[in-house]
Order: sequence, then C-alpha cells, then structure tokens
Amino acid sequence: MIIAINPDFPQGRLLERVAGILRDGGLIAYPTDTQYGIGCDLRRKKSIERLYRLKQRSVKRPFTFICADLKHISEYARVSDFAYRTIRRILPGPFTVVLPGTRLVPQIMLSRRHECGLRVPGHNIPIGIVKSLGSPIISTSASLPRPGADPGDEADALPAATDPAEIEELFKGSLDAVVDGGPVPGRDSTVLSLVDDEPVILRQGLGVF
Repeated sequence: MIIAINPDFPQGRLLERVAGILRDGGLIAYPTDTQYGIGCDLRRKKSIERLYRLKQRSVKRPFTFICADLKHISEYARVSDFAYRTIRRILPGPFTVVLPGTRLVPQIMLSRRHECGLRVPGHNIPIGIVKSLGSPIISTSASLPRPGADPGDEADALPAATDPAEIEELFKGSLDAVVDGGPVPGRDSTVLSLVDDEPVILRQGLGVF
C-alpha cells in the first residue's frame, strides 16, 4: 500500500494514518533527507524483531532511530553540554549521531557499549510521523543484503531503493505501507560519534561536519 504525503505540507490525517499502522505493529518505508528508510515504532519489540528478519541483519548491529527534535533526543540519549552544542549546529540534517543511550532505549537497540544512533532528519514527513506517533521510529535503509552476503557487513548490501513503487516491489508485501514523499538524494547520512565529547566520523555521508 502506497500512501502519498506532501513533503512540504504533510497532511495531518495521513500522518495519523501512518502512525496508526505503526501503533498496530506495522513496518513502513518513508522518505528522509538522505534516502528512503524502513522502520517501526521503537516501543514495539516484536516489530523490531520483524525488521531484523526482513533486513536479514545481525542483532549485534543495532538500528538507528529518528527523534522529533533535540529535546526528544535528550530523553533517549545522555547529552553532554558539548554534544548539545554540536547537535544543535548540525540537526535537523543528514547526520546520525552516536551517544550513550538511556533506559528508554530497548536493549536490542543498544550496542555493547550501550550506545545508540539517533537522527533528526531535515524532512517534514518523518518528523511529522514521529510527532503523530508520540515515539521515535526505527531508521534503516530500504535495501537488502546481496545473496550470500554476511549479515554483519553493511558494505555488502544492495543499493537502497529510491522510488516508492520500487520499494514496494523489492519487499514484496513485507511492508504494511510505503510513504511516497517524492524524490530524495539517495545517499547515506554521515555517522558522527559524540561519545566522551570526542567527535569521530564513523561513516562519511551526505552531511559535512
């Protein structure tokens, strides 16, 4: 099912419709300021497990998730003064920031060091979905691993799909909705660790730090 939403002025009734799908444990695809992502409600453990199976991904590689704003981030991550100043400068934008997680983050979404990756994309649709839902949503690229690839090797994934119809076909009914928000850049976000107040670029993507 494809749901077209205006990226400039997202329709509230459609955002709520998508939020309802997530509350019911659904998986969706949606646009961001980097590429189309796939996700679910952070509060739904069974949905997260379903997403791991769909992506054929090791649970040792936690997904990132999207928050509505910087205040929302502070509920799910421990943000130092330095980290706050940094993320205030780069977010919303094409960055994923890595910070120590709080108890609100499900264990399955934390690394061995209890860190998590968070995004506040510069795109109205995912922010609108999060606000309608009242909870962060998981964010992982709309791609699948190459046949026979190591599920722990992200570099060996097929290119992410960039067209809603292509995404619907690629995942063949495994998604409960595909949100069509128009074209996106089709590039990864830049992953920036701010742990211990030492900025480290873990992956160079669209964002320039």
